[in-house]
Amino acid sequence: MNPVKATPTVPQEGSVRTAIIGAGTISQSVHIPLLRRAGFTLTTVCDLSPSRVAEVAALFGLTGVTDPDEILNDPSIDAVIIATPGSHADLTARALRAGKHVLAEKPLALTIAEVEELERIHAASGRVAQVGYMKMYDPLTARARREAAGLTGNKLVRITVAHPDDRPQIDHLRMAIPPRDASMDVINAANAYEDARVAEALGDAPAPLANYYKNVLNGSVVHEFSLIRALGLELPTEWSAEIFPSLEGSAPASLLATAAARDTRYILSWNWVPDYPEYDEELSILASNGRLSYRLAKPYLLEERSVLNVQLHDGLERRSTTYTEGYETGFLRQLDAFKNSILTGAPVEAGFADVKKDIESLQRLAQAIGRGLGVELITEADRRATEEAAR
Repeated sequence: MNPVKATPTVPQEGSVRTAIIGAGTISQSVHIPLLRRAGFTLTTVCDLSPSRVAEVAALFGLTGVTDPDEILNDPSIDAVIIATPGSHADLTARALRAGKHVLAEKPLALTIAEVEELERIHAASGRVAQVGYMKMYDPLTARARREAAGLTGNKLVRITVAHPDDRPQIDHLRMAIPPRDASMDVINAANAYEDARVAEALGDAPAPLANYYKNVLNGSVVHEFSLIRALGLELPTEWSAEIFPSLEGSAPASLLATAAARDTRYILSWNWVPDYPEYDEELSILASNGRLSYRLAKPYLLEERSVLNVQLHDGLERRSTTYTEGYETGFLRQLDAFKNSILTGAPVEAGFADVKKDIESLQRLAQAIGRGLGVELITEADRRATEEAAR
């Protein structure tokens, strides 16, 4: 990882005045409550839906707007949380140009080129830019990284995700049914922008595969890639993959993928299980001198704890240790880190540089899925590698 240091723009004793762009599930269930715990002064919420933003603003005592420019042009706002659906590259660029500190939810972008442009804008802005890879900030991730470094010999990393439909995950929030009064012109323009970026990423990919890259790989699997990096493991760039039962239809397909990076082998199993009662995610490492099992906290639960189990052996003697932390999640700790970077200029751990690695590996994974379907893709990563070799 390559932390980027920013210039503090708010006095150490000052409060960071913040706005949220996007008033959906993640903002209502996580960001708004936790921003206050982390000591931010939340003033404004923005959403394309007039009825949703009015409801959320009234519920939390905020100013509600429907145009992001009202936030970006407000000199009293220091920082923005970008939590809209889909790619956040355009809003992130606009916010940095407007002089705002930015915490952007994933996916930051869909192409490597977009991230490189964001890096240029970020460097000129002098502001903090952080990506919403909250699993990197989980209280147990640093411990898991230290324990993983002690595992020796050839390693097998197995990542298993059980992903239900939204209903089992958010029923307890008792949120209102999402309104349908958002501007379709804005939504259609955003969809067209994303479709163009996916075409740049994957070339002439069939529509079902393009949608899978945009919604599942960049919407969920990217979290697994950021976690791999956070544990000090090498992110694979070549994959084999199988999709089941099919990419056709409205429901996401499940994914079984394998890869290798030096002395480490990977098995990634992402499973769409719509009626499963809860989201479940585990990363395990099997090595010659022991094993590690890291069960990640479920989203949308403010006090959910991750659990880490480490087993080591020396001859016939075996030791098993289970670690938990206090009732603070990666969501809260990433906000603490964001605020610390704003106030003190502390380096950002989840910055832009490593996002390019994630996107390259996601493109390679999409390429492997296409290969399994009899479709050969020339990805953005391929074109860049060819250009680099020609220099």
